[in-house]
This record gives sequence, C-alpha cells and structure tokens, in this order.
Amino acid sequence: MGKLHLLNALHIDDVSVIAAADKSEKNRKSVERYGVKTYDDYRELIDTEKLDAIIVSLPNFLKKEGVFYAAEKGVDVFLDKPLARNLAEANEIIQKVEREKVRLMVGVNYRYFESVQKLKEVFDEGRVGNVIITTSDLILNGPFSHPLVPAPVPEWWLDKKLSGGGALLDLGYHLIDILVWMFGDLEIAHSELRHSLNLPVEDAATLMLKSKNTEATCIVNAGWFSRSVFPDFNFRINIHGTAGYDSTDHYAPKNMRVHAAKEGLKNFLRRIAMKEVHYLSYTYYYASFFDILKIFFESINKGTDFPIPLNDELETMRIIDTVYDKHEEK
Repeated sequence: MGKLHLLNALHIDDVSVIAAADKSEKNRKSVERYGVKTYDDYRELIDTEKLDAIIVSLPNFLKKEGVFYAAEKGVDVFLDKPLARNLAEANEIIQKVEREKVRLMVGVNYRYFESVQKLKEVFDEGRVGNVIITTSDLILNGPFSHPLVPAPVPEWWLDKKLSGGGALLDLGYHLIDILVWMFGDLEIAHSELRHSLNLPVEDAATLMLKSKNTEATCIVNAGWFSRSVFPDFNFRINIHGTAGYDSTDHYAPKNMRVHAAKEGLKNFLRRIAMKEVHYLSYTYYYASFFDILKIFFESINKGTDFPIPLNDELETMRIIDTVYDKHEEK
C-alpha cells in the first residue's frame, strides 16, 4: 500500500513528495528510481525534512507509534485503515492528535468507489424509501497470494496481538465504515466468526447490525477464503427500501476488462487533447486510492475539514472490538 500511495502522490497536482522511509533496501531502491529521497527510518525522515503531511502505511502494530511520532512533530497524517488494532488504541491515537493539534484522516477508500458514491446519493435522496434491509459483502483472498503466484504471508498478519484481528478487521472494516456513514450508530444483534482455514485469526465473519436511528437491519459478510484475483472483485452493498431497491452492482462495470480497455483509450485521448488524465480509472476500484489521497491533500491546501469524521472511525472500531470481545469470552 505504501508503494501505491507514493505513486498516487506523485501524480497529484500541488503535492511535492519529499521523501519515503522503509526498512527494506529493495523497496527504497525502487522508490529512488522515481527521484525520491529515501530513509531507512521514518523518524529520521520526519526529523530531517520540512513536511506538511505524512502518509503512514505501516503494519497494524506499528501504526500508533508512527502516528504519535508524526503528531509530536506537528505533521498532519493520512493513515491506512484500520485506525488501530482495537478500540482502546484507537482512542489513544485520536486523543494524541487532538492534544498535539494535528489532523488525522483514515484512508477508507471504499467510500470513494464510484458505485458507492452513487448508491449513497440514492439513499440520501430517499429514492428507495425507508431502508429496511441492507446487505454488504466483501470476500477476497486477504493476505494470501494466488496459488499461481505464491508469496509468503508476513507473520504479523496472522498474529492477533500484532494485527488486531483477521477478516473482520481487515475487510469488514470497510463495510462497517460505509454502513456507519449511511446509518449512523449501529447496534450488534448477532455476530459469527469462522475459522474454516484453521488460522489463529478468523477467516470469515458475519454480523447483523441494527440502526439506532432508522428501521434498517444491516448484514455484513467478510472473508479471506476466496481464491479469486483481480479483476474479479466480490464486493457489493444492497439497500432494500419501502419504495424500491438499489445496489452498487448497478453502477460497477459489468466486465472489468472491457472497462479497462475503454478507460485506457479515454486517457490516451485525454493526453492528446492536453486534458487531465483520470489516473487508475482503468482499474475502477483502485482509482479510489488516488481519489481519497487527492481529497486529503486538497483539504490541507484549502484548510478545510477532512470529509471522514474520526467519530465514524471510532464507531467502526467499537463495533469490531465488541464482536472480538464477545467471541473471546466464549
């Protein structure tokens, strides 16, 4: 993710990438090819360079430490989701940035899928009436590579003390964040964690959440057990209301390869016409990483509030933390 954020930042107007830090010499050399200065310790980077903001893309167990160090130096932070490993740590992070008077934005890029934005617009305008049932699915391969291109899984991913959790925290976070954004506070009516792959952390989770503000019941299905690879993408949100039904599937490309070809041609024509290229638009879903980072930097340049309230991220963490606590008691 750090590499993707770097490449995105290099393509955003009015942003100068000053430096990058990584323990891996191989990663540093790949970054230096873009003319970017590198460090092997982010602390040295922050201490040495004059920065407006920093992107923290660290393993979950290092996030708090990274945010704290940046905050103490007065640097605004873009933080990969999840916000933290657990609710207590999330509260510590938010209290720290508030105390140091710096700003923090969590990179919940799924909000910026074009299909999600359109569904949210339909919801906000009440075009399906009062929503009674919402279902959401995100089933991918998690940290596991496809068998045709095997790659080792870093140990921290499967250590709950280091990662904070499995599929629920990794993928369910995105779904719950969107549901909190749509419906506000949610109560847990039912939860199930599965270990069909016999991992130390859950490889699948199903939650039933009830909205405190509306009549909606929301279902969350998240899993790491799929062997599919991009462009196959098993994600959707469906809303069923008193006046109709809608789904992100209605707005996403039906054929990702055809979409990629069309967008590639459009970007080629945009370059010829000296117009702005829609970076990563050919991937459809990955374009959201570019969009959310651009919004982060635009907010800093304009001095406006970030569009993702930290209270939403705390609510997302509260739900996940409550589920984990419940299942640890059994």
